[in-house]
Amino acid sequence: MSKPNILVVMADQLAPHFTGAYGHPLVRTPAMDSLAERGVRFDAAYCSSPLCAPSRFSIMSGRLASEIGAFDNGAEFVASIPTLAHYLRLAGYRTTLSGKMHFVGPDQLHGFEERLTTDVYPSGFAWAANWDATAESPGKWYYDFESVTDAGPVLTNFQIDYDDEVGFAAVRRLYDLARPHTDERPFFLVASFTHPHDPYEARPEWWNLYDHDDIDLPDPIGDDAVDPHTLRIRRGTGGDNGGYTEAHYRTARHGYYAATSYFDSWLGRLVDALAETGRLDDTVVILTSDHGDMLGDRGVFFKMSFFERSARVPLIMAGPGIPPGTTAPNACSLLDLLPTLLDIASDGGAWPEFGTPVSGRSLWELATGGADDVDETVGEYMAVLTSHPLFMIRRGRHKYVHCDSDPALLYDVEADPLERTNLAGHPDFAELAAGFGQEVRARWDSDAIRERVLASQRSRRVVRAAIGAEHGWDYEPVRGATAEYVRDHTNYAQIGASSRVSIPA
Repeated sequence: MSKPNILVVMADQLAPHFTGAYGHPLVRTPAMDSLAERGVRFDAAYCSSPLCAPSRFSIMSGRLASEIGAFDNGAEFVASIPTLAHYLRLAGYRTTLSGKMHFVGPDQLHGFEERLTTDVYPSGFAWAANWDATAESPGKWYYDFESVTDAGPVLTNFQIDYDDEVGFAAVRRLYDLARPHTDERPFFLVASFTHPHDPYEARPEWWNLYDHDDIDLPDPIGDDAVDPHTLRIRRGTGGDNGGYTEAHYRTARHGYYAATSYFDSWLGRLVDALAETGRLDDTVVILTSDHGDMLGDRGVFFKMSFFERSARVPLIMAGPGIPPGTTAPNACSLLDLLPTLLDIASDGGAWPEFGTPVSGRSLWELATGGADDVDETVGEYMAVLTSHPLFMIRRGRHKYVHCDSDPALLYDVEADPLERTNLAGHPDFAELAAGFGQEVRARWDSDAIRERVLASQRSRRVVRAAIGAEHGWDYEPVRGATAEYVRDHTNYAQIGASSRVSIPA
């Protein structure tokens, strides 16, 4: 059997809890539902860092954010770090990116042979955290109360403009790959969208899928159950300036659900393009997101914490070798995508040699119906609205979160899925909490990581101050218009034949 093609479809800020594919009774995600019916749904997948750029850099490198300096949304992704795109090219794949990957720094490809769109976010150092001034607001570039209070239906906005371009380019590339050509390599295509990331807005056709009065509200929580980091997020994003009203919660969630359905429609169109061109049966399709969204739980929106709605991600795989309609309960993370993709690409053979060690494990055996004795993963957060790193260990049914400046958090996420009861101070769980604490200290040197974070932030502030706010490395897609469609040097009949995608028999 030849190596399968690989299509990765990424959402931004999509918590699995708010999808039909993971059981939400209201949110409509027919394409995700169908993908899960054809394949395997991972029910305990996490991001390795609950923020866009650090999560994506970890996905690409298969390494923890602290290992590669991916501390925040303004941290450089160093060009010398091998990525899954590099490894897949070595394995004989044609690598293409359409959409967001939030690369920061001069390298805007990181192993992709071609990139079909620019990014939606800046490529410079503007979005760096500042732990030397933690009492100050991160700035207007960051999340604030208006993302919630301005939610509602729109005709368009920058995110809709962007995702329409991303989706169109990715669908067109799938048709391009089906045209007659001499490049017979299997393809690796990433289509990465920015929805349902806030602002919580959507066009009327998606907004009107939902009755506003049916939108569910966050479950209540007492102030005594809210941890210090959540309180920092409330203050830093404006959530404590009068507080969110029930109307705010309902409208923002309405926009998020509508935006999720919009994203799902692009997933459906991409899968349809595979089916139409006869490539669905030899393509592994992977659906995921970079992190989730609290969406009002604990009185906060967005991400930046290790609570389930912020740190959990959807992860669904379908394609050759994957038994349909299965679920995988094991704890895992986006760190595991790189070794998983290499197992897919190796087709039972050897992986390309790693340039650096990777932090994750392959999920391919589990995805294809085998067993996996590992039921754990870890995560880190080193960005805004904290002054010390946060570390997370999820093992079995328990999740432990440590930050030097805060009390420890320990939850039984099976018995307490909303994480309302912190077991860290309960005498019955003293031994378990102590063991997790010892493991954190053995695994991470928090003081040393904090010093690295501060040094990185300070150096980036100097560079940005020197080069100005307008400078960046924003990717400019190359079209090559002189080789498109029909030109003076081309033969009309030959162009027609070479561009035609015939209907499979």
